[in-house]
Amino acid sequence: MRHVFFSFDWDDVWRVNQVRNSWVAKGSYTAAGFVDSADIETLKRSTDQSIKNWIGRQMDGTSVTCVLIGSYTADSRWVKYEIEQSIEKGNGLLGVYIHNVKDRHRWTSTKGANPFEQPPFNFIPTTNTNLVYPCCSYYDWVNNDGYQNLGNWIEKAARQAGR
Repeated sequence: MRHVFFSFDWDDVWRVNQVRNSWVAKGSYTAAGFVDSADIETLKRSTDQSIKNWIGRQMDGTSVTCVLIGSYTADSRWVKYEIEQSIEKGNGLLGVYIHNVKDRHRWTSTKGANPFEQPPFNFIPTTNTNLVYPCCSYYDWVNNDGYQNLGNWIEKAARQAGR
């Protein structure tokens, strides 16, 4: 069973929870990094070191990091930190756009910038296995049927990283 860390901007928790709920329903993987709104508020009031420690505990034992990309995910310092930590531990990486997932008001949002294509990363999609760190494949949860395909995407990311 593969253990996956999910990284996301905390303001996207409603959309993220829809992904989580469908993920849990599948039951073939375990997930880390998901928190509810109350936990997020507690984390926001924590020190930077406490947040880093929490992230480290959540990432322990994971082999893939799935970044759920909303409108402002690329601007999140914690998402950037989680990507950096994922690279350091050798996790496979993938990005899944969630802007087309409806929020509690049944609205979608604008497609955000890809955090992997922003400094300090500037990754481009590739199949070149000679790179120092292979990255990444990107998908749209709605348009690419994430409910049915997330497991395959995760396995592809694990293979790209040699995990």
